[in-house]
Amino acid sequence: METTTLWRPTGPQELALVEASGRRAWPPRLPEQPIFYPVLNEDYAIRIARDWNVPASGSGYVTRFEVESDYLARFPVRQAGGETILELWVPAEELAEFNRHIVGLIEVVREFHAADGPEAASAAAG
Repeated sequence: METTTLWRPTGPQELALVEASGRRAWPPRLPEQPIFYPVLNEDYAIRIARDWNVPASGSGYVTRFEVESDYLARFPVRQAGGETILELWVPAEELAEFNRHIVGLIEVVREFHAADGPEAASAAAG
């Protein structure tokens, strides 16, 4: 089975829910969140985690996970800005099915904290 690597920038609250799932699933979306947005490259995820999640919640995390490629083909790649700002739009009502196609664990690969200052990004130990 072929898989595709996806990244998801997240804050501490969402990460706690991922941890509670055994790092196997993303939590259901809130009513004001109709779309789940995994991204297609780590650099874009880093920018969101560092520049959006840290100011909003004090910490930002970049997660990496694998999803069955055949399943992902149903979601068109969306360009949300520049050439490398690529994401998938998964409707909230399809997230439980999306989670069933995750292969392996959702890993934290980078983390950023307000206390570290803007220059100090730490790579998490897998």
